Amino acid sequence: METPVFLAVLFAAFLHASWNAVIRAGGNRFQGMLLLTVSQGFMGLVMAAFVPLPSGEVWLWLLASGVLHSGYKMFLAAAYKHGDLSRVYPIARGAAPMIVVLAGFFLLSETLAAKEYAGIALIGFGVILMARGVFSSGEARVLLWFALGSALCTAGYSMVDGLGARVAGSATQFTAWLFIFDALVFSTATLATSGTRHLKTTPKNWLIGSFAGALSLITYWIAVWAMTVAPIALVTALRETSVLFAVLIGVFWMKERADIGKLLAAIVIVAGIVLIRV
Repeated sequence: METPVFLAVLFAAFLHASWNAVIRAGGNRFQGMLLLTVSQGFMGLVMAAFVPLPSGEVWLWLLASGVLHSGYKMFLAAAYKHGDLSRVYPIARGAAPMIVVLAGFFLLSETLAAKEYAGIALIGFGVILMARGVFSSGEARVLLWFALGSALCTAGYSMVDGLGARVAGSATQFTAWLFIFDALVFSTATLATSGTRHLKTTPKNWLIGSFAGALSLITYWIAVWAMTVAPIALVTALRETSVLFAVLIGVFWMKERADIGKLLAAIVIVAGIVLIRV
């Protein structure tokens, strides 16, 4: 991997942790996630204007992806309501690739290499270490279930998006309409459960939500670009340094509880992901 690509992917990992920090820092995490999602929906509409309409079964893949992305955001917002960025993010982000590999093994009868077994063991150990901190620090234990729910949805949309984009034959087309479906599903669910109160906010909050949405969009596009010029396995593994960035942002910028156990657990999780994906 060339140095410019390496630095770009690291920057994307930092941005991914950063938009999560923006949502976690807000007073109302569900509102922040809604504003982010709505802004991405408008970005998707702009992108969709420059690509053909999806056809056939692509719409079913898009619907499934929209539901899973919305579930991921709902669980994540709930987890951030009860826990720190430096605690929630590593569990939610780290457990997802482990779930994907295990799903392939049990559901698709895929054969696992020795390094993948080692990676699963490391991720599991790292998540246990991170979860142990919840109990030892007296944090709300419910955050674990929300974080793992987010990880499960992440694993689901990771597989659906990959297959759906292949069926569509265009990553740009699939991504554009994914943003639109995600906004429609998430907004509908939020309005049904909370009414319009989350939309009635200040221009400043709308600006913050749109900023987080733009960070998320830029992160995705850097990753897609990097995968066209560098080995996909290396790109996906390098992106998971976002787990370390999230811990550092949480501790040093958001002044969350400084805990060597968090950093150690994050390093173990990243090491496990790298073993699985490289």
